[in-house]
Amino acid sequence: MSPSESARRPPIEPRGLRVAGIVGGAVLLGIVAIGLTTRARSNSELRAWTTENSVPPVALIDPSPAGSLANLQLPGRLEAYSEAPIYARANGYLKRWNVDIGTPVKAGQVLAEIETPDLDQALAQARADLTKAQADAELANSTAQRWRSMKGTGAVSQQAVNEKVGDAASKNAAVTSARANLERLVATQGFKRVVAPFSGIVTARNTDVGALITSGTGNALFTVSDTSKLRVYVQVPQVYMPAIQIGQSAELSVPEYPGRSFNAKIERTARAISAHSGGSLVQMVVDNGGGLLLPGGYADVSIGLTGTAEGASIPASALIFNSDGLHVAVLGEGDKAVMKPVGIVRDLGKSIEVSGLAAGDRVIDSPPESLVAGDQVRPVQAGGKPAATSAQNDTAKKS
Repeated sequence: MSPSESARRPPIEPRGLRVAGIVGGAVLLGIVAIGLTTRARSNSELRAWTTENSVPPVALIDPSPAGSLANLQLPGRLEAYSEAPIYARANGYLKRWNVDIGTPVKAGQVLAEIETPDLDQALAQARADLTKAQADAELANSTAQRWRSMKGTGAVSQQAVNEKVGDAASKNAAVTSARANLERLVATQGFKRVVAPFSGIVTARNTDVGALITSGTGNALFTVSDTSKLRVYVQVPQVYMPAIQIGQSAELSVPEYPGRSFNAKIERTARAISAHSGGSLVQMVVDNGGGLLLPGGYADVSIGLTGTAEGASIPASALIFNSDGLHVAVLGEGDKAVMKPVGIVRDLGKSIEVSGLAAGDRVIDSPPESLVAGDQVRPVQAGGKPAATSAQNDTAKKS
């Protein structure tokens, strides 16, 4: 073969290049297939997640039957059984105080002493005035007696005798007035010692040594409270007042002692409805011999009321009130919301007794504001765990 013929023939491709091209194309096709499959799976998972989260989760509760005895939960306030602000009755300066807040005191115990220089001077002057008035009265009485004895002799006129007798009466009245003034000042001087009116606890001290004391004005020097018993005041709604009886027992709890209750007894009722609160003031008494309860504090009061067998008890958070009235959302077939109209039998504060619910109804607690009849819902338990659906419940009942 000539060299010119060899130059005109096409070059021969190596077999290895063809194999590499085939392998590379297969790998490329595999990568494309994997990408498309992954994207399709992600889209499917996204659609499933979107569909699942578009259905609102709801917590279900089983209504409890209305019991024969229900408790009315109300807020109350604690007050000392007796409380007295102690004011000064004498002017002066505080000489010393003997008790501070939190100190137990007995009736008649001296709480403080007041230094009264002005009162002491006034008392000395009153004693002198009484002495002078007594001397004037003694002289006037003797003069009047002499003039009365001379009336029959014609030496003195009747007018002169009457004047002497009247002057003696005036001087005697002056003695009585001076004595009364002295006794008033002596009594006022007794208020130099500020004493407790009854046994209790000093709950306030608003003075200190050297403070100017003005009788009957300003802040109370001390406040003494009898906390061996406490009064509990509660505003009971008008509808429950027929069930409140004098001597009825109640229980109260306070935030500082969680899980502990104290027994109280209804002592009095106001027998009138307040126009501001729509309730009647009820006074209870609770023993506080241990001093655990503090006057002025808040208490959660539970009063037992005779219940009715009508209706069911549900949390107040399950109620729906709109333009169509009062409703409760229950779980229907296919996990769809069903609105049931209900009526309030009795409002117990945290729980409500309602009529209109059937046995076996599963009530949706705290339903979303946008929830309407026929909406699909997703039942969950406390903590977000799935709850049994309506189909699972039907299967359980049939088995």
